Amino acid sequence: MQGLQRDRVVCYTETDGRFANFDGISDMIPAFCVKREFAAAIGTTIREANMDLSLLAAPLKGKMAARYKDFLSTCGLRDEGDADVIALMTNEDFNIVACGARAGNTLKQFAVSPDYEGEGACATVLTALMNDAMQRGILRLFLCTKPKNRAMFASMGFEPIAATADAVLMENRRNGLEQFLASIPRHEGVCGAVVMNSDPFTKGHLHLLEYAAAHCDALYVFAVSENGSMFSPEERFDMIVNGSAHIKNRFVFRSDAYLVSRATFPAYFIRDEHDVDRVRSDLDIELFRSRIAPALHITKRFVGQEPFSPTTNAYNERMKELLPEKGIELVEIPRLAGISASRVRALIKEGRIEEIGEFVPETTYETIVRHFTANA
Repeated sequence: MQGLQRDRVVCYTETDGRFANFDGISDMIPAFCVKREFAAAIGTTIREANMDLSLLAAPLKGKMAARYKDFLSTCGLRDEGDADVIALMTNEDFNIVACGARAGNTLKQFAVSPDYEGEGACATVLTALMNDAMQRGILRLFLCTKPKNRAMFASMGFEPIAATADAVLMENRRNGLEQFLASIPRHEGVCGAVVMNSDPFTKGHLHLLEYAAAHCDALYVFAVSENGSMFSPEERFDMIVNGSAHIKNRFVFRSDAYLVSRATFPAYFIRDEHDVDRVRSDLDIELFRSRIAPALHITKRFVGQEPFSPTTNAYNERMKELLPEKGIELVEIPRLAGISASRVRALIKEGRIEEIGEFVPETTYETIVRHFTANA
């Protein structure tokens, strides 16, 4: 890339709203960024001014946070507030002209000022975020964007995975989904699927698996691989495996990033917050019904009723509408009265672990006791 001169560590100062040089150790600066100075242009596209590209540790603070959110808003986007790193391109007046962010392995919140569209700003921000991710050992990257941006990100090496009228999910690895599906053995007969977070795995989850397994020849159980729950993905996976070991026609797999993950659920580009849950659900359902289910010959998806979670209930309702269009039956079963993972988590937080035994299988109880004994 022409124009890239050197890296320098800088610190944003609230007093004058500018970036100042800092020669110390970046890890000791509360709000630091690695700032790349550009000459008169990036390549031969961005015009005249000396442009600066800054990678900042999220969340942003004070005036810079307000300026960032205002810039996103003017571009029709929202800050979802979960970024790890934010990239800002500023002009000689320290105004933001382009931005992007990374949350885990998901790239998001790309915006470019109309005055700088078509001049390589988005590509420069994307490249900086990808390089930063690779330096941190994050090699697989996803992004979700408006359909009109599909060709632009495809030209930067991203492959489409699933698309709806409102959003397209892309990955920086060719055939990533195909490789994930190829790792899963196929089964004969009627195949069903359950996707569960199981934080933790309760008798309610077990009831769902036992019912589902009794109504198909082979049951694929996908354990959600995302972090962010009380128990780690590994612990939750083990709880499902151990708690359902007696069900011989169930086969448990990690969901990777392809089912109910941060990659498939960002909706920062949906201006109307009332539409966010629908757009997120539709993209996740489209990926399942058009790519995952056909590859594994899945014709049934089983869920438990969710009378206490409006978001999950709305998701189930969308599946009732969309899955049958692809020949997939949604089977919704009543939940066991008085049993929920949220209730178990509440008891754990209150230190009443001895009371959770009536709500979870013995194998889950043993895992929970080990978890909190080890972390005591």
